[in-house]
Amino acid sequence: MKDYLQEFLNHLFVERGLAKNTIMAYQRDLMQYVQHFSRKGIKDPDAIKRSDITGYMQKQKTRGLSSSSICRSLAAIRMFHRFLARERLAKEDPTHLLETPKMWQRIPDVLTVSEIEEIIKTSQGRKWQQIRDNAILELLYASGMRVSELVDLKVENVNTEIGYVRCIGKGQKERIIPIGRKARDSVVKYLEKVRGKLVKTDFNFSLFVSRLGKKISRQSIWKIIKRYAKFAKIKKEIKPHTFRHSFATHLLEHGADLRSVQEMLGHSDISTTQIYTHVDRERLKSIHKQFHPRP
Repeated sequence: MKDYLQEFLNHLFVERGLAKNTIMAYQRDLMQYVQHFSRKGIKDPDAIKRSDITGYMQKQKTRGLSSSSICRSLAAIRMFHRFLARERLAKEDPTHLLETPKMWQRIPDVLTVSEIEEIIKTSQGRKWQQIRDNAILELLYASGMRVSELVDLKVENVNTEIGYVRCIGKGQKERIIPIGRKARDSVVKYLEKVRGKLVKTDFNFSLFVSRLGKKISRQSIWKIIKRYAKFAKIKKEIKPHTFRHSFATHLLEHGADLRSVQEMLGHSDISTTQIYTHVDRERLKSIHKQFHPRP
């Protein structure tokens, strides 16, 4: 199966055009999967049954893997077996009709509107780093982009006059996301006062750059979010997708329709977007429990 795995990874890169980080994550998950069955003496994909996959996923859960990691691993396994069946490298797909147990579905952590505003407020200032960081945080919350998408933005991808950002997402799919006045103003301020002083060459078209004048990294964005969350005294656990989760949840809370949110997030399947309706229901349950006279 190791040879088949390499063919699958080549397929993801050449034909599906998936991001390098996504392919690396699938490779890690599937190497563990293939090695698991190899240790059992199973090297033919046709020898793997649905019950074997279920048992493997339960073992992953027992090992203490997070719900998101388990779901990602299962998604990779599904894609792998579908590829094998489609390319006739296997007779059938054992993941057919295999559902993700609800106990594995995880509701994402989100910040409240006031918490987001407090984080952005702490980034305001006159120093070049504050101006850049404020533009990054404003744009993240205004667009709901993935961190990886934000670091790949070029200057030409943001239209500050009309108010939209052109984003290249997973599978090299392009989408247009509207952005509000505050995000536009913060980006304009960064472009006018900071970026020109940081870039070292006319051939650097990246929108956000580091102090060395190079394209800013995903790790740097992550550190920026953590830094200002600490300044804002936010106690919640914050992850790279927290701003994205909050963007989607706040839109739905204020009446946005699910299809529009799906389009702005760049989800190919609306079921991925529907998890944010669960977030809203959980919030309502929490409010009911807190304020109802007979909880």
